[in-house]
Amino acid sequence: MDFDSFQRSLNDTVPPAGLTPALAALWWDGKGDWQRAHERAQERDDGPGMHVHAYLHRKEGDLPNAGYWYRRAGVSLSRLTLEGEWEQLVRGLLARE
Repeated sequence: MDFDSFQRSLNDTVPPAGLTPALAALWWDGKGDWQRAHERAQERDDGPGMHVHAYLHRKEGDLPNAGYWYRRAGVSLSRLTLEGEWEQLVRGLLARE
């Protein structure tokens, strides 16, 4: 799947089959469902999940919690817009598949 296909899939009611939990979290976030996104991000305690978890807390406005998760993921607090970070995360995770 490429980024454009991922974005188009946001018109669907369910995420595409086979997404990793981190990508599924970003899909739900793209749909505006922060709670489902957060639940999916927590499914795996791995680097991608922690990075998406950090982004979600940044989006929520909980910067101390976001900072904790960015540190756990081993990445710096993003200076991008939220939209820019979302796109960067989606593109990066799709490239890993």
